[in-house]
Amino acid sequence: MLDKSQIQLFYRNASIALLALLFPSLTMAAEELGKATAQPMDLTGEWVGTIALILFAVAYFLAMVEEATELRKSKPMVFAASLIWVLIAAVYANKGISEQAGRAFRSTLEGYAELFLFIMVSMTYLNAMEDRSVFERLRVWLLSKNFSYRQLFWITGFQAFFISSVCNNLTTALLMGSVIVAMGKDSPRFVTLSCINVVVAANAGGSFSPFGDITTLLVWQKGVVPFNDFFSLLVPALVNLIVPAAIMHFFIPKESPAALIESQPMKRGGWVIIGLFALTIITSACFENFLSLPPAAGMMLGLTYLKFFSFYMEQVPANASDIEDEEPEIKTSSKKNQQKAVATDEKAAKSSYIDYFAPMKVMNKQKKAQNIDQPFDVFHTVANLEWDTLLFFYGVMVAVGGLSFIGYLSLASELLYVGVDPTVANILVGVASAFVDNGTIMLAVLTMAPDISQGQWLLVTLTAGVGGSLLAVGSAAGVGLMGQAKGVYTFTSHLKWTPAIALGYIASIAAHFLMNGRYF
Repeated sequence: MLDKSQIQLFYRNASIALLALLFPSLTMAAEELGKATAQPMDLTGEWVGTIALILFAVAYFLAMVEEATELRKSKPMVFAASLIWVLIAAVYANKGISEQAGRAFRSTLEGYAELFLFIMVSMTYLNAMEDRSVFERLRVWLLSKNFSYRQLFWITGFQAFFISSVCNNLTTALLMGSVIVAMGKDSPRFVTLSCINVVVAANAGGSFSPFGDITTLLVWQKGVVPFNDFFSLLVPALVNLIVPAAIMHFFIPKESPAALIESQPMKRGGWVIIGLFALTIITSACFENFLSLPPAAGMMLGLTYLKFFSFYMEQVPANASDIEDEEPEIKTSSKKNQQKAVATDEKAAKSSYIDYFAPMKVMNKQKKAQNIDQPFDVFHTVANLEWDTLLFFYGVMVAVGGLSFIGYLSLASELLYVGVDPTVANILVGVASAFVDNGTIMLAVLTMAPDISQGQWLLVTLTAGVGGSLLAVGSAAGVGLMGQAKGVYTFTSHLKWTPAIALGYIASIAAHFLMNGRYF
């Protein structure tokens, strides 16, 4: 006769067998979880590790000299990332544990997928706003206000700061750069200093917003810094902008450029798309804060807002009354002139005056209506994304994931955060971001996962974001402006002001410790 313990064992085994028959996926998931706990091999001292490191270094160098070689940066980076994982998989297959390498690659791919979807939606909205002439209208408005060079220097700087909190720094820098180049045709010094100011502002503005830069986006998606805590970096980021700008202010010419008289109406739907983009950002934040879902899920829901609005734009054409008649009004300087104009109109009416320019006015109004009410296709906007940049980030994340799986990032974490004070280590990370893309630097730090306080995570977020301003090649904003203002804004001209930018870098760190001491 069976005792009580044997009966319990029988029922437990029977229950497990029944679950395996009814829900085989649960059994497989449990097995995968057990396998996932296996530690990866340390290949840093093997030939595989050395070759992988060389591949990554060569690919990154080719990406940095893209302007000179005209070789798209995504090509060498994706190629190197693929070869790194081929080498890793070959070693693990030789050991008979190829499944472990496959799981590690899929984990890296999942992280990229979330980042890709987030950036894809953001870029789609930016392209849609550009298609609706939102940015062009802003540019023309600035050019038509007859600001002085010094006023425009500060205006473009602060606009770049706040625009980059919701747009990427490259788009922000190119937008402000077009204004600067147009206004500073007669003042190369203004163009040079304003470009430097915009690079600093774009990088600083993206460092306090969870979706302002690739650095903060990575930190937010990783979950090491809550959504609301990012905004505690607002004042340190402003300090990073204001300190070097205040120094450069005295070297800006006092003259004013010639005002531009130009009309640039926004195309139909422009304001709605701006509102939908703001709603999409709010949706993404709510998904993460209240539902514990990835921000990318909220961004994809926000993309449907734009899709439905695109459908509405295609189905419902603009009414003729929606097109404002912006014919210039005749302004008179005195009451006598007004009376004279009225008398002239009455005389023309009595003599059956024929307006021979009426057909031309109608044609101009129709042409204007066509320009404002151009068709809008959201899928065409998606097709025009900066795919080279998206694929470049794929190569970087997959390659860094491979180097981490080999063991290099664990080694770097021990050298950087174990034997060195975290504050010093995070400051050095910011300096390194002047030479290596800040997204790559932050991805490496997140993969290291050092055991540091919330204040230190905020510090490294700040330093990695603004450290790229120390050199012109330290951020996409600087590289983009060097191409836009060739010969005026150069690596050397930016380097001359690196001491002033470094002073702002140090001041922003001091402001963070002063204002955010509660996080340490």
